[in-house]
Amino acid sequence: MYGPEAKSNLDPALARLHFPVWLLAALLALVTVALYWPALHCDFVNLDDDVFVTDNPHVQGGLTWTAVKWAFSNTQQADYWAPMMWLSHILACQLFGLNPWGHHLINVLLHALNTALVFLLFRRLTGAPWRSFFVAALFGWHPLRVESVAWVTERKDVLSAFFGLLSLLCYAKAVTSDRWQVAGSEKIVPTSFLSRVTCHLSPYYFWSLFLFALGLMSKAMLVTWPLVMLLLDWWPLERFKIQGSRFRVQGLVLEKLPFFGLAAAASVVTVVAQKHGGAVISMVTMSLSMRIGNALISYCRYLGKLFWPANLAVLYPHPGHWPLTSEALAGGALLIITVFCFMARRPYPFLLMGWLWFVGMLVPVIGLVQAGAVAMADRFTYLPSLGLLVLVIWSASELARRGRYQVNFLVVAGCGTIILCLGLTRHQLKYWTESEILFRHTLSITENNYLAHNNLGGTLGKKGRIEEAIRQFQETIRLNPDYAIAHYDLGTLLLGQGQFDDAIHQFQEAIRLKPDYAEAHNNLGMALEQKDRINEAIGQFQEAIRLKSDYVKARNNLGTVFLNHHRIAEAIDQYQEVIRLKPDLFDAHYNLGIALCLNGQIDAAIPQFQETIRLKPDYAEAHNNLGTVLGQKGQIDEAISQYQEAIRLKPDYTEARNNLAHALEAKNAPAGH
Repeated sequence: MYGPEAKSNLDPALARLHFPVWLLAALLALVTVALYWPALHCDFVNLDDDVFVTDNPHVQGGLTWTAVKWAFSNTQQADYWAPMMWLSHILACQLFGLNPWGHHLINVLLHALNTALVFLLFRRLTGAPWRSFFVAALFGWHPLRVESVAWVTERKDVLSAFFGLLSLLCYAKAVTSDRWQVAGSEKIVPTSFLSRVTCHLSPYYFWSLFLFALGLMSKAMLVTWPLVMLLLDWWPLERFKIQGSRFRVQGLVLEKLPFFGLAAAASVVTVVAQKHGGAVISMVTMSLSMRIGNALISYCRYLGKLFWPANLAVLYPHPGHWPLTSEALAGGALLIITVFCFMARRPYPFLLMGWLWFVGMLVPVIGLVQAGAVAMADRFTYLPSLGLLVLVIWSASELARRGRYQVNFLVVAGCGTIILCLGLTRHQLKYWTESEILFRHTLSITENNYLAHNNLGGTLGKKGRIEEAIRQFQETIRLNPDYAIAHYDLGTLLLGQGQFDDAIHQFQEAIRLKPDYAEAHNNLGMALEQKDRINEAIGQFQEAIRLKSDYVKARNNLGTVFLNHHRIAEAIDQYQEVIRLKPDLFDAHYNLGIALCLNGQIDAAIPQFQETIRLKPDYAEAHNNLGTVLGQKGQIDEAISQYQEAIRLKPDYTEARNNLAHALEAKNAPAGH
């Protein structure tokens, strides 16, 4: 064992219990899978799951070379670069299609592995198996983890943590290897920059760097990982204590320069992508004082939810300005904790290490660079919470030194806490069963939550409860008139209800608030087409495609407008591009078949209608049109068969009956007639 815990046994109450390390790790993983198993019965939710999976043709197309290239080049969707995360969703669709249980299963398995990895990591670092076990159990089974596990979109949380924890394990193996020496040690004091960085590097170092890169390509939350490594160097590895020289500190930093370089690159790419996508809120909209105030409050709220996990919501709306008194109290509390941990750093180094882990890892998501309209999120605590858990468990162990009764009490308290977490987590999972339950629960425990109202409206709209959905969108706009998405969603419902003028007004308002809103341009084009404002509609579809070149719906709509107004060649171009982007869209194959027929390309139209029928066998119109083109090719029997199938599917299909009558007449006509 390595670190300070190798020198003395601080687990006296549990010392008589000897279990293999692999068995404890397996137990943690199995209990985690059992705990989160109900997540497999959860549906996709109306919160980014459409962007990431259910409405994403690149993801649904399966694991192809084209999809891999898209995963590594895409920054438009989700507003950041995360190719490993995209590849995981693509693989899930390859394996499970759009069955939500399979996507949830991957999240559950990754989280179970992460729980075991936390145990293996801290056991490796400290040599304290039972304390490491309690840290891992509280990490894996705490109700704050539910959002990261039960929400398919948050695959990036569990995936980045998986690579990040593996990276730390390799790092721990590297720095505790006999072959590893860091600049400034008693054995080696290199003089050149290169030798200080590269001398006696263990292969595990390079594995750690590689896994760290994969973690960053899953979610940029790991940008603080090099700082976490330095904290681990201080405690429990105690690498700062060897000679304590200037060379020693420099060496510890220098060996992590490649990690800092990757973290810096990931930070730049993420900020640029989020700015390009409009996710970063400007200082004009949200001042620095508002951001600092919310950051102070959020740190305290995270602390509160870790120790008292009540009223957990998927969306916490940003209040703007918090009361100055609340901000001052939060700042004071954080300062007192920080000073206390610093003052106690020598006898109890785990206090400062755990506290700085928690505070430091939250910096990228604490709101100083505000991305999105939420004040905080439970998912942000996934890895930062580990620092606090180490702080709490090792502090409890120090209290246990004082006597046998304290030990027994703390063991019982720890087991009771774990049992309580198991119950709360299982209860929290129920809210993720489906979208309406999730957002109604969120509205019941938060105030002025326009985000939850809007998402509930979208859910109700999909269920056909239009009037209820409209009321939710109107409430969203009342709470936040500048929320472009609410105007778009309301306009979409009104468009479906035939209220075209009102829909046009809502789409125009959405575009005024967010000029690069491709979906709003597309739907405005649809509404304008219904009002026979064809040139304006075409302009809106083209603008939507300019903003989002892979926007299948906009291209399909533009093709239909061209088709309806006899611009056949342009319609064919659009439909062919739609099929390239989404080969399984039966509407596009059908429309392309119609366009090719009108263009006199009968032979090319036949396979399009056949593909339409393959994708949607009950499409009566496709059977009828296939019969027509087969009849034109002189294949009368095949045409009759298609007309009969169309009539079977749609008995009142007058056109198909007339076509069948003509086909039978042609078949029975005398030769040469």
